[in-house]
Amino acid sequence: MLAACSSSSADNAETEQDKKDHLILAVGGEPEDGFDPTTGWGRYGSPLFQSTLLKRDKEFTIQNDLATGYDVSENRLVWTVKIRDDVSFSDGEPLTAEDIAFTFETAATSSSVIDLTNLEKVEMVDPYTVKFFLKQPQSTFVHSLVSTGIVPKHVYNENYNENPIGSGPYMLEQWDKGQQLIVKANPEYYGEEPYFKKLTFLFLSEDAAFAAANAGEVDIAAISPAFANQDVPGMDLKALDSVDNRGVMFPTVPEGGKTEQGLPIGNDVTADLAIRKAINIGIDRQSLVDGVLAGYGTPAYTENDGLPWWNPETVIEGGNLERAGKILKDAGWQKSEKGILKKNGLEATFKLLYPAGDQIRQSLSITLADMMEPLGIIIKAEGKSWNEIERMQHSTPVMMGFGNYNPIESFNLFSSSTQGEGWLNAGFYSNPTVDKYMEQALAASSEAEAIQYWQKAQWDGETGYSVKGDAAWAWLVNLKHLYLVKEGLDIGEQKVHPHGHGWPITDVITQWHWEK
Repeated sequence: MLAACSSSSADNAETEQDKKDHLILAVGGEPEDGFDPTTGWGRYGSPLFQSTLLKRDKEFTIQNDLATGYDVSENRLVWTVKIRDDVSFSDGEPLTAEDIAFTFETAATSSSVIDLTNLEKVEMVDPYTVKFFLKQPQSTFVHSLVSTGIVPKHVYNENYNENPIGSGPYMLEQWDKGQQLIVKANPEYYGEEPYFKKLTFLFLSEDAAFAAANAGEVDIAAISPAFANQDVPGMDLKALDSVDNRGVMFPTVPEGGKTEQGLPIGNDVTADLAIRKAINIGIDRQSLVDGVLAGYGTPAYTENDGLPWWNPETVIEGGNLERAGKILKDAGWQKSEKGILKKNGLEATFKLLYPAGDQIRQSLSITLADMMEPLGIIIKAEGKSWNEIERMQHSTPVMMGFGNYNPIESFNLFSSSTQGEGWLNAGFYSNPTVDKYMEQALAASSEAEAIQYWQKAQWDGETGYSVKGDAAWAWLVNLKHLYLVKEGLDIGEQKVHPHGHGWPITDVITQWHWEK
């Protein structure tokens, strides 16, 4: 850490003005795949080096960025986007519709986290107009226009991820792998000129970032709740709301099935709706926030709490063991002499997996097990590697984390069509009514029209995937993202943060400045 935080002789010679225009940040890990938007860079924060066609403001309203506007055809299969004619890449070459078409064509074939399987083709109509042709109507396609940074066709190659050129507010100056990334303001940037001319990102653990903040070596440091109540001279604590949630994914079908790879599917205990509902109703979520997160979080009820497509009717009063016990009794579960619930010879006990080394997920798992023991539900928390969890997730509950600005996440987690696809619908959940609502949401003419269907999929008054319906998950908490920020540094109007990959705090980096 000291090596990463130390300054070179050139840095020591900086003028006071240079220091004022230069920030040192420890806000997250080093991107494993570099800085190529066509393979996923920039999906959890500003692409930094690249710009996007559209963007969302603090209220998640869609705004233009590179685009000057867009429209969708009557059959909802063709999206036409007009772009600015005054944009250049950092190397001075103009950005045109050809670069946009190239970017999306490349992303569609990248076999990465970017899902453009519904994109049939993309065409340049003229230098400043591009058309996207979809195979099926998809209201969430707008998110691809929000989150995909545009790359330059004329210099893109297999090494682009390490030498990014773009039209964003910053450009790469130096990357010392495993240690730091140095960027400088892009003089060609068409948008609001960044206040800070130079940024240095240090790749430190949260423990090391806290130590660096204590030593006065960084201007911003991402920290864990364990350090949140410790005063650091000259630094303010910023606790930012997020949909970076943690919850228990339940296998919802009985045991006996296998995947094409031969992995076991199903769990007889969690396949019982009464078990899933009782757990959800018995959880004291506020106690988890206060205890495990030291107060820096909020109770969670879905994967998208507080976002425009969230249904607030999914909120329940938790911590009610009496009601939970009645649900179990009515469903035929009875306590044995050992105090464990049994039904038709089946004991209400199961493993709960969490990634070994993740302190928060471990603590949530252990505390949840303690909460459920009085009900007679015995949960055995076990830490495993992600590789082990991936092989066991279809038959064993897992302490998962999600949280995205795209409602397609709801489809991925709860659609019958995604059962068993990687980390998506790992519990093999299925509800035809939920499927119908989500299909209607995707086929809607706009995100605004789709919202009602996303909300009904969660709970329509009779059914849904949330706790009031099928209780396919037990969502526990939303984390607050914690940062120590140098006194007097304004980090702009932060949106609710997504899941903690990338550097979400940088999403409004052009708004950052020193207060007068």
